[in-house]
Amino acid sequence: MQRLKERWGISSNFQLIIIFFVFAITGSSSVYVAKPFLNLIGLQQSNFPDAWWGSTLYWILRILLIFPFYQVLLVIYGWLFGQFNFFWAFEKKMLKRIGLGFLL
Repeated sequence: MQRLKERWGISSNFQLIIIFFVFAITGSSSVYVAKPFLNLIGLQQSNFPDAWWGSTLYWILRILLIFPFYQVLLVIYGWLFGQFNFFWAFEKKMLKRIGLGFLL
């Protein structure tokens, strides 16, 4: 844990627990929040063919649409729990690594 705290520039174990908690609730809630949006745009699994590629396409699209919700919620929850600076830096670094740094 000490190495992780040094790498992330974290000073206390409590701060580390908060960061882990934010990551946990962000993952769960991004899927939960995305579900009504997916229904709104007509992306239900029943709208895809019954062939094997239909369900594969559905899950690929669903994951791609959940990704932006995760990014936004990560920063929002980070702000709510007093860790905005950490999560904003984390977000910028992650987006740059996947080639989306121009969005910042």
